[in-house]
Amino acid sequence: MEKPIDRTAVDRLIADFATDRHCPSLAWGIVRDGTLVEHGSFGRVNGAAPTDRTVYRIASMTKSFSAAITLLLRDDGVLSLEDPIGRHAPELVDVRSPTGDAPPVTIRDLLCMSSGLVSDDPWADRHLDLTDAEFDRVVRDGLVFAQPTGACHEYSNFGFALLGRVIHRATGTRLRHHVTERLLEPLGMTRTTWDRPDHDEWARPMRWLDDRFVAELPPLHDGMIAPMGGIWTTVADLATWSSWLASAFPARDEPDAGPLRRSSRREMQTPQRYVGRRTLRGVRFPSSYGYGLRILDEPDHGTVVSHSGGLPGYGSNMRWTPGGAIGIVTLSNVTYAPMTELGARLHDLLREQGVTGHDAHPVPRRIAHLAADLLGVLDRWANGERPSEEELDQVFADNVALDADHERRAARAAQHGPLAMTSLAATSDAAGRIAATTSDGRTATIQFSLAPHLPPRVQDYEVELPAPSRTGADATDRS
Repeated sequence: MEKPIDRTAVDRLIADFATDRHCPSLAWGIVRDGTLVEHGSFGRVNGAAPTDRTVYRIASMTKSFSAAITLLLRDDGVLSLEDPIGRHAPELVDVRSPTGDAPPVTIRDLLCMSSGLVSDDPWADRHLDLTDAEFDRVVRDGLVFAQPTGACHEYSNFGFALLGRVIHRATGTRLRHHVTERLLEPLGMTRTTWDRPDHDEWARPMRWLDDRFVAELPPLHDGMIAPMGGIWTTVADLATWSSWLASAFPARDEPDAGPLRRSSRREMQTPQRYVGRRTLRGVRFPSSYGYGLRILDEPDHGTVVSHSGGLPGYGSNMRWTPGGAIGIVTLSNVTYAPMTELGARLHDLLREQGVTGHDAHPVPRRIAHLAADLLGVLDRWANGERPSEEELDQVFADNVALDADHERRAARAAQHGPLAMTSLAATSDAAGRIAATTSDGRTATIQFSLAPHLPPRVQDYEVELPAPSRTGADATDRS
């Protein structure tokens, strides 16, 4: 039975955070196994509590939509990620870092933030409505590079403006129309738009200034820089979007409903450029950038895919575990609201409550079979039996006996005794982790991996368990 979410604790966290961080309103949602299972709000929007259908602007979270449509066009054969941007937009042919040995900027560079263009959040946030003519003038006058093209990560909003121009030139249609027709409409994201809503259920942009809320400048309309941050949407629609991306994991044989194929969605969520270590709610961990998405390697949650957004008047964040076991959306309408931190704290709270979803990596049949066979051999050794060479060859690859002979392995197995499996997890399609108990009640962990040939065989295993002595030291048997 799934552990229920303690809604009282969640509401308390939201209210305390919104009050401390001066959020006039806040809408949030929790996704579990692809379904929006909880949502709520703080504050008021036009006199009413926000709902999962209240519209906020999500700023840089837009990049995941722009990246997805670029990969869809790639899959269609319209462009290649290796294409220099000048191949499709000749007016961009000279956009490169200003050294004689600089390579041309490619579409891939724009997607994974390796163009070298200077980080430009303050400037770009005030130029979402840049016109084509203004864009051309900026490019013609020259761009500032912080890093050599292709060398390392440098977050560039203007890079996504370049991406928008490339797609427009390559297809004859603006990026926003491709996103709407080929992603938003097929996914049923009816409350997601590129233009300010034409209804009244949207959160007005605010700023906390001199200890009070004041109105931000009116939101800028969709322009040339909008591919980096122009979208307006809701908790419910973002739950759909994040669940669809997360559902690309694991790779599998079942039919692919699209609209972007699963392998390309996984590609978006695969590290393409190392960013470095970052600190969030006091926790430090490595992070990378995929295509329009960040990939975090958090100590407590493992791999987390995420992206935040910030504009004058708005702050937003979405995060999920690959496979969609847990996803979180947080939106607010105050300038640069720290929703990334709130999403992380909410994720921490769910973990403390024991709230999980289904395993994103189901156990392949061959892992299950070899786990049982491996434990069977260990138990026979522990009981003083000697399986035949033919029987051992059905379990182990030929390197195992060379790494440590079977007599030595049998003696080690006798030391810990028979093991009873309590759980099995796949750490990949070719590796597993067994949890087991010994006859004296200790908990053992057995890690094993498969050799690179068929039929599948174990090439390596390691038994870890607490030593029975009072020292509490761990005993490890490794082959």
